Parts: sequence; structure tokens; C-alpha cells
Amino acid sequence: MAGIIHPGDLMEKNRIAADEYQADRRSFLKTGLFATAALGFWMPSLAQAATPQTGRQMKLSNAHTGDKFHGEYWYNGRYIPDAFGEIKHVMRDYRTNDVFPIDPRLMDILYVLQHRLDNFTAFEVFSGYRSPKTNAMLRRISHGVAKHSLHMTGQAIDLNQPGTHLSSLKRGAIALRSGGVGYYPKSDFVHVDTGRVRHW
Repeated sequence: MAGIIHPGDLMEKNRIAADEYQADRRSFLKTGLFATAALGFWMPSLAQAATPQTGRQMKLSNAHTGDKFHGEYWYNGRYIPDAFGEIKHVMRDYRTNDVFPIDPRLMDILYVLQHRLDNFTAFEVFSGYRSPKTNAMLRRISHGVAKHSLHMTGQAIDLNQPGTHLSSLKRGAIALRSGGVGYYPKSDFVHVDTGRVRHW
């Protein structure tokens, strides 16, 4: 009967989503990008201090494609595979359409940041994942692009947030001491990554 979702179909869909997410997670484990200890530092100490809830919500809007993610990406102690599938799509390399696993810590940093800034409008994404081909092309036309950019490993995002001054976004990100923060006022974005703590 149309409109009815059979339990077997739902279980299979959930199994496929979980398999895809676990594959993404294993890729971080292999390259050392996903650290349980780091996640423990972020949650619950900072985020639960900001808001006593069991779920973590995020709003992202891609400035180039118009694609959006609005919803929970973590609930009751677990990351949500379907949500990260959507996040990967929103943060894909829009030039090549390539997708890549996004470091969950990046979402946790943004989650804490929006609470610190008391602004829950969507983060406007200028660059998320960047393929090696795109990174090489950008390096040819700009001196500000790193050869081993963390964008290529799903660990970085260039963004702004309507309703928050760019300088305030920068200061808020630096204060978290969670990774790298770059300030690009001429291009109207702040770079945030999950690498070592530094800023420029």
C-alpha cells in the first residue's frame, strides 16, 4: 500500500546509512583525524554548559549552490549517519561535485560557537571539502592556499554567519582554542579547522 514504510525496508535503510557512516568514521581513524578524547573535551563540558539538551542542531547553507542542512546531527550520545550524509553533500567541492567525509569535530566546534555567540542563524559556507584538483588550481591563482590544506581532509570550513560581525565570529572561534582560525575580511569569511591551535 502506497505511503506505508515496512519495518524491513526501514531497517535496511538504517543499515545502509550506518555502514556508510562507519566507513567515513574508519577513514578518519586511519588518518588520525578522529579522536575520541577530543570529542570528550567538547562534549559535555562546553556545549552542555551552553544548553541542557540531548540533541545538537546545526544550520548550514552553501553560498555557491544554495544547498542547506537544517537539523540534528547528534542525538543522545551518537552522531546521526543520515545527517552527515546531508552535511557531506552541502559541504562538497562545488567545482567538481566531489564529496568527502566531514570531521564530526568541525560540527561540534560550530555548535559550541553558535551558543557562545547566541546566534542560531545558518552558517553560510563558502568552502568545505576541497578536492586535490581544486586545491591545486586555487594554489596557482592565490598565495594564500596551503599545499596540504585541511579542506582536502574534511577538517576545515570557510564561513560567515548573518547577524554576527565577521570580527566577532573570528574572536569567538579563537577563544574556543579548538583548532585553526583564519580571518579574511576582504573575502567576508572566517576559516575554522580542527588542526592544531593557531590563528592568522
